[in-house]
This record gives sequence, structure tokens and C-alpha cells, in this order.
Amino acid sequence: MVPLVMNQEFTFYQPSMDDGWDVSQLIGVCPPLDTNSVYCNLLQCHHFASTSVAVRKDDDLVGFISAYRVPDKPETLFVWQVAVAESARGHGLATRMIEHILAREACLDCSFIDTTITEDNEASWALFGRVAKHYGAPLRREELFTKAQHFAGQHDTELLVTIGPLAR
Repeated sequence: MVPLVMNQEFTFYQPSMDDGWDVSQLIGVCPPLDTNSVYCNLLQCHHFASTSVAVRKDDDLVGFISAYRVPDKPETLFVWQVAVAESARGHGLATRMIEHILAREACLDCSFIDTTITEDNEASWALFGRVAKHYGAPLRREELFTKAQHFAGQHDTELLVTIGPLAR
């Protein structure tokens, strides 16, 4: 298990199944994130624990990133969702969570980050732009899941964002 990383306000740690319910509640209050079933969040906290991070302030879950190594691109960390509670915004928490994951043993050999972002998600574009700059890496984007073909017109197109190779 990865040791806790604490600072004055926040405790960063590897999530466990016990965090699944709290993750589900956090994602539910962080639009525009797509909500998942509690079962999905439990699996994220269990199966992807070594590549995900939870952050608490006191007893409250205020941050969570679900991420995993892409099976046919093992050098790539796919960041699935980034959630930060409104009360914890403005502290660079999302960037610090990504740095925390990449510093773990499970991700030391990751040289690329993938994620998907809709065109209008300004917060995610800003976050991943900062991450690319921090790691001295180019940021590329291309359509991955389109509104018409993959979402039956019910969800905006998700652009695949690739950052890398990471300089670290």
C-alpha cells in the first residue's frame, strides 16, 4: 500500500473499497462529470487503486482521480475522471493528484497520459494544459467518441487528449 501523503490541509492516499460510496457522492456534485453507478466507483477504488488517488480534508472526501494503465499501451496512464469538491478548489489539488499518481511505483514507467475532454470543458483543458507544461510534454487532441456515432446525439464528442512523452 502507498503511504499517506499529508500536508497542512489534505491527505492523499490510495483509495480502497471503503471509499466507493464517498466517491460516488463526490462525482455527483461535480458537474459536468458523468455519474457512474456506486458499483462502478467501488470497482475503481478496488481494481484501479494503485493508479487512482483519493484526497481527504478532515473526514471529508474532497478529491478523487480514477485512472488506469491502458492494457495495450502499458506506458500510458488513462485519467478517467477528476473530481474536486467545490470547498477544495483553488489549491491546485487536481494537478497535485496527478503528480501523486505518477510518482507511485505503479506509474514510474508511464511516459504518456491520455484522457478525454469535451470541447467546452474549460476546467479540464486548463488542468491538462498545466500538466503538459509541468512535464514539458506536447498535448495532442483528436476525436475519439463522437456525439452522433457513439452517443446517439445525447452527449458531446469526447476528444482524446494525449500528453507525452513526459519529461521527468
